[in-house]
Order: sequence, then C-alpha cells, then structure tokens
Amino acid sequence: MEGIEVVVAHSERATLRVGDVFLKVDVDQARTDVEVKAMAMVPIPTPEVLWRKPPVLALAALPGTALGQLGEPSTASPAAWAAAGAAVRLLHDAPLPPWPGRSLDEIASRLDGECAWLVTNGVLPADLVTRNRRVAEAALRPWTPVFTHGDLQVSHVFVDGDEITGVIDWSEAAQGDALFDLAILTLGHEEHLVDVVAGYGTDVDLDVIRAWWSLRSLLAIRWLIENGFDPSLPGCEFDVLRARM
Repeated sequence: MEGIEVVVAHSERATLRVGDVFLKVDVDQARTDVEVKAMAMVPIPTPEVLWRKPPVLALAALPGTALGQLGEPSTASPAAWAAAGAAVRLLHDAPLPPWPGRSLDEIASRLDGECAWLVTNGVLPADLVTRNRRVAEAALRPWTPVFTHGDLQVSHVFVDGDEITGVIDWSEAAQGDALFDLAILTLGHEEHLVDVVAGYGTDVDLDVIRAWWSLRSLLAIRWLIENGFDPSLPGCEFDVLRARM
C-alpha cells in the first residue's frame, strides 16, 4: 500500500490521497450529495466518482497540477489562466442546477456579523474592516443567477500545460453570481485577472470582482482561524484586504 497523504483536514471534512485515489470524508452528507450531482451535470471535466459509501466519497485523481495556490506565485502560463476563464464561461452557460444558492440578504447579514467579530476581537484594525466593508458593497446587488462552482479556488482547477484537465471540490455548487466564481479564482492572483477575463470572453465589471475579493476575505477569516488555517500568511486574506486600502 502506498503512503497516505493528508490533503486537507479540519472539523468538517478531511481529504486523503492514496495513490491515484482521493478519499473525501464529510460530516455533512448534503454537501457530498451536491458534489456528486453537480459533477454529473456540468459541461467541464471533473474527477471520476469511483464509489461512495457515506461518509466517504472516492474520486480518481485528475491529471496535471493545480493552476496555483493562494499565497504563492502561479507558474501556470497566461494561456492556462485564459483556459480556466473559458472553462468557467462554459459552466456559467450551462443549465441552472435545481437548487438555489445564498440570497443577498443572507450574504449581507453574515457580512455584518463577521465584520463585527473581526473588530470586536481585534483580529484586524477597524479602519481596514470598514474600508473593505465599503468596497464589498458593490457585490451586494441583484444578479442573474448562473451555475456557479461556489468555491472556485485556484487550487481547485487542474491544468496540463495550457489545457484544463478538470475542476474539483463541487460541494458548494449552486445558483449564484458569475462574478463570484471569477473573483474566487483570481483571489490573491490579481495579476492574472486580465487573462481569466480574456478567456471568459465577455465584458465583466472589474469593480464587482474586487468587491467579491473583499467580501469573501472578510467572510472567511474567522472560519480559517477556527479551523487551524492562517489568513495572515503572505498573499492570503489579510494581504488581499490590505491591497484594497
């Protein structure tokens, strides 16, 4: 038996790699239900489902390597980033999934709560939180829903050269804002936004993408800290928020 690699582990889920198989263990089987359904529906490559025995989902590894990692420079070519944008456009043009995503009111309410927590607990300076809260307002507007991945981190997109080989981690897939996916893909990699937008192939509101950078970072920090991750590392969420100053 080959060695076991712990890809990610926290109180909600863990992912292990054994050879060319990924074993995902999730305490919430509804998330796994969404992941399996979404992968069967989308028009872009996804991992093959090998088997499922709750709470474990076994997936085949994708060829290639991740497009990048948050906090690290990406070695992928501009063409690979553009290909990622094109893949996202295919997803957004697909028929909607039958389940809804978070509403504007839900997002705004959670944003208020997280901003208050960050300031009350001295995690970030009040002026930094206030500035980014104002920037985030641009994202809180009506949108035409599309099929969104919902957690399209750069590490979830795999490439081989300039080609997309697949996208992983679909448990947050739902109806949502197209610009949210583009923002999460380019979070911490602002220099590649122009390549992604070129591949996406349509005009997008860059101010709304920047607003989602702020909004997503503000919402994520408490969860990251409580689950053993460090959002203050170079290039990560704290730096994303400072860049908006």
